Amino acid sequence: MEIINRKKIYFAISLAVLAVGLISLILYGIHPSIDFTGGSQFQFSYSGQNKVEESTVQQVTQKYKANTINIHYTDPHTLTIRTTPVSQATKDKIEKDLDKAYPGLKETSFNTVGPTIGSETEADAIKAVLIASIAITLYVAFAFREVSKPVASWKFGVVAIAALLHDLIVVIGIFSLLGDFFGVEVDPLFITALLTIMGFSVHDTIVVFDRIRENLKKSSGVPFDRVVNNAVTETFNRSLNTSLTVIFVLVTLLLFGGASIRWFVVALLVGIISGTYSSIFTASPLLVVWYNWDQKRKGKVKSKK
Repeated sequence: MEIINRKKIYFAISLAVLAVGLISLILYGIHPSIDFTGGSQFQFSYSGQNKVEESTVQQVTQKYKANTINIHYTDPHTLTIRTTPVSQATKDKIEKDLDKAYPGLKETSFNTVGPTIGSETEADAIKAVLIASIAITLYVAFAFREVSKPVASWKFGVVAIAALLHDLIVVIGIFSLLGDFFGVEVDPLFITALLTIMGFSVHDTIVVFDRIRENLKKSSGVPFDRVVNNAVTETFNRSLNTSLTVIFVLVTLLLFGGASIRWFVVALLVGIISGTYSSIFTASPLLVVWYNWDQKRKGKVKSKK
């Protein structure tokens, strides 16, 4: 299997997906849940014939001085309404008025999160991702400390983190699009999914890198790009089979796991697929590109001398 010589194709695919995600993030951002922003969230099941009108909801919430932030159907019979924080008494009044306007509207859940707690949750999520990134970088550098030629050990770590960032941006970008088109919100479960994806992404990349390290020891004189291509080919089936077993489980959860974990499972699915792709088609070719650039740079330095 020839992978390294076709690296430009794989880089182009990655860049296209990343560009779409980054453009979406710039234009639309992501839709944080009340766990991060604070507020109140009503969820209703609805069996009536007439769809609940946003204008009616706005009139009811404004009547009780609750600013409506978001209104959307999560499915044809489930309505979610987000407002600024409301008291229990205000909540009861809003539900009573909506029930009068739309008989058959039934509350299925209600949450209120204060803005202070929301800010703390957001700060903790950012800390968790940063700490995990630092820990992974240090681990990869330590794991490949014996590798010094022809590529320094720390470069394996940098490339592994680059592949990891590739996967995170893909997932976040897709959820930016889902948020804009379908009202999907990012909650603490999404952060859990990102941390899980980080671990899987690095694990899959290290499997390939470890085979490169082994092949370097026993393939003296073989060009570096050939060593890398052989390592990727040798680990391809293992990486693919491992990912497929996880994907099968996640698809089952997506079909039968219920609405509460639906988007958590979707995030994991996207991340696992992206992680498998990046470990095979992005990380290893990127290592070769860096090696080739170093060789050209060294050649130029020698020629000047």
